[in-house]
Amino acid sequence: MTDTDVAVIGAGFGGLGAAIRMRQKGLTDFVVFDKAEEIGGTWRDNTYPGCACDVPSHLYSYSFALNPKWTDTFSGQREIWDYLLRCVDRYKVRPHLRLGHLIEEMSWEEAAQRWVITTSQGVYRARVVILATGPLSEPATPDIPGLESFTGTVFHSARWRHDHDLSGRQVAVIGTGASAIQFVPQIQPVVGKLRLFQRTPPWVMPRRSRRVSKAEHAIYRYVPGAQRLMRSLLYWAREGQGIGFFHPRINRMGQRIAELHLRSQVKDPVLRAKLTPSYVMGCKRVLLSNDYLPSLTKDNVDVITSGIVRVTPNGVVTADGVEHPADTIILGTGFRVTDMPVMHHVRGREGQTLAQAWTPTMRAYLGTTVAGFPNLFFLLGPNTGLGHTSVVLMMESQLRQVLKALEYMRRTGVTAIEPTPQAQQRDSAEVDRKMAGTVWATGGCNSWYLDSTGRNSTLWPGFATTFRLRLRRFRPHDYQSVGAHRELINQ
Repeated sequence: MTDTDVAVIGAGFGGLGAAIRMRQKGLTDFVVFDKAEEIGGTWRDNTYPGCACDVPSHLYSYSFALNPKWTDTFSGQREIWDYLLRCVDRYKVRPHLRLGHLIEEMSWEEAAQRWVITTSQGVYRARVVILATGPLSEPATPDIPGLESFTGTVFHSARWRHDHDLSGRQVAVIGTGASAIQFVPQIQPVVGKLRLFQRTPPWVMPRRSRRVSKAEHAIYRYVPGAQRLMRSLLYWAREGQGIGFFHPRINRMGQRIAELHLRSQVKDPVLRAKLTPSYVMGCKRVLLSNDYLPSLTKDNVDVITSGIVRVTPNGVVTADGVEHPADTIILGTGFRVTDMPVMHHVRGREGQTLAQAWTPTMRAYLGTTVAGFPNLFFLLGPNTGLGHTSVVLMMESQLRQVLKALEYMRRTGVTAIEPTPQAQQRDSAEVDRKMAGTVWATGGCNSWYLDSTGRNSTLWPGFATTFRLRLRRFRPHDYQSVGAHRELINQ
């Protein structure tokens, strides 16, 4: 068994950010586990054609590692992955990486006040665990009868089959979310026939993306503070856009822009009706694209709105009784956000799993700690997602909170901390109260933000600024702690 002070699970934005911040604080006794053979998380795994970020490049980066070399105002997958790879080398994180280590089980050992982490390559023990697996890490495969009987090729967009030539193929795309609107325009000119199975149309806004000029690159590189000023301007512009999510009536102007965007790009009234959402914009994730809607008007594309009943060996059958032929099925069906597999493999005090603690809904104190799970910290845990700006901002706010907690433990000699049930309940009730008036609660849709109870357990119902202020101080009185002599304090 190998001992370490801090174990970080996941080597994406969150896990690498935690590693860099700990090194900057002089903490070096830590390891970062990831099941893959290279770092990157979401931006390593999602290599589908057209994959890109829908947050401005200057905001989708660490505040302590601005990148003056972005080539586009909205960066693509490969460029973001390259940025993370450079950060690993720049901040000397690679010696701490334990790649190819799948977490099989993780349990709290009360007697030793340690986490025991069983991986595919051995057992480790850690005083503290930072869970940074991210909400968009495990693809969601729909439970469609007969899918396993399909004789063609099936794959999820997050596991793109680059070895499968789509030229001339009969392709069925299931799902119309953020991934589909990026890869559909890329494959449409290549395939023989593309049938897009749409359950609910998304609101699509224009994508204000452009190449960054050489002059801008020079300014960001040589003018002190120029890029930080641009980041600040984008930050406050994005925060302003959040008002429409929290006060849906104010969102009418944005929805009008989306309606005009649809009208200008889709002239056929029948197709346009299919692509017009019936819910308030923002209730589901707002998507950005200039080429998705035009691609659906092409002769080799059909948009099918009748529900899928089953899959046959040679196609997809819909509720109207039609069998649509296909030799390839691409699943653009998103991720397991409210039922992440890791939940079933993490056991806290008394052997309770996270899945059990989060039944029927996920709740955490400040989205970062959970009662019953000592010394376990989450990055992008429950109710920390955003609909209007970069989640990297949220993750950095949580990192500051985690580092303050570690400093408190070091200074006071505390061996273990966890939030009191009362503090967690109070915080969760406050989140639910704020959520009640948002577009996610009143917009008339059923989104992936909602769990099986209908509760929005994924998003933060406020600005990134208010979240940062909420986490600016570490509050010992909201935690129960075990002292160095094993006495329970601060109850």
